[in-house]
Amino acid sequence: MSGSITDVEFVMRNLAENIVANEKYFGELDAVVGDGDFGYSLARGFEIVLDQWDDFDRSDPGVFLTKIAAATSARIGGTSGPIWGTAMLRAGVQLKEHPDIEGADVVRALRASIEGIKTRGQADVGDKTLLDSLVPAVDTLEAGLAAGKPPKEIVAAMAATAEEAAENTKTMQAMRGRAAYTGERSIGSVDAGAKGVAVLLAALAEAWPET
Repeated sequence: MSGSITDVEFVMRNLAENIVANEKYFGELDAVVGDGDFGYSLARGFEIVLDQWDDFDRSDPGVFLTKIAAATSARIGGTSGPIWGTAMLRAGVQLKEHPDIEGADVVRALRASIEGIKTRGQADVGDKTLLDSLVPAVDTLEAGLAAGKPPKEIVAAMAATAEEAAENTKTMQAMRGRAAYTGERSIGSVDAGAKGVAVLLAALAEAWPET
């Protein structure tokens, strides 16, 4: 599995379009125990990405990602902005000066994103956050690469893993974010961030080319 700036553009464009398209749904998920601004905040940030799409520096994949991170961080409100911005920034730093990207580079970038989210959000797996679906999805990516599976199959497996993991957050009590204030009332509903990761990966898997 290898790629270039074109592949990073494909992923980020798909991500941005589906975040905007799912604004209402993500907001409804978040409104169950949160403040309901998850969908709105993300959509406003990624509208900027789509509006300024042709203007981002594409000198290499890492620079491209860091510029997107800066644009979204300046626009997304609440807790989502710093977390998503940090995730993209950390990934971008890992990919700077890597015009040609291998699977191992993608894993390293996503692992860096995860560590950034943990630090910025003071959260870990089990706290009922997006980490609960993102981390197992990246584990699936790494396993798929090691097994030599084709890219489309790997992304589909990541989406399936994320969906199952997101559903499993129903049994958890929220420990971070606005939902944490609801205590045990947060048990029984899916985490909006974890479900969001699953939805976005499913859309990416559907759009991913066969070759």
